[in-house]
Amino acid sequence: MTPDEVLRAIPQQAPFRFIDRILEVDSEHIVGSYTFRHDEFFYRGHFPGDPVTPGAILIETMAQTGVVALGIYLAAQTLPAGELSHWVTLFTECEMEFHLPVAPGERVTLRGEKVFFRRMKLKSRVELLLADGRVAAEGTLAGVGVKRGS
Repeated sequence: MTPDEVLRAIPQQAPFRFIDRILEVDSEHIVGSYTFRHDEFFYRGHFPGDPVTPGAILIETMAQTGVVALGIYLAAQTLPAGELSHWVTLFTECEMEFHLPVAPGERVTLRGEKVFFRRMKLKSRVELLLADGRVAAEGTLAGVGVKRGS
């Protein structure tokens, strides 16, 4: 699959889609990006007058790139043609460290590196970098592909 095909296959949609572009993807890693718009729904309450991106949203952003998108790419290599659309990724594990806040308007780069992929479970080492290259968050995330209706 091409990066654009992977991006189109991601099931999350606005207002809960936190990946704009896939810059690189192969069987070992993925690089994506997202710009946090000033009008994102969560900024109104987190925190009024001085908003920052919630940690849970940062985890979701990293998961959409490092687990969902990379998982789609890897699953497409193993599933029969036409089967990919019948699968969804469920989040299973998280170990995360936060280093810097992410402000509204910030463009972030997301990097995921496969730790393992077997039996439709993907574990990835992920990081979220600010536009200046500093690491805002990093850790390990995992998810498992589940056939819809199972």
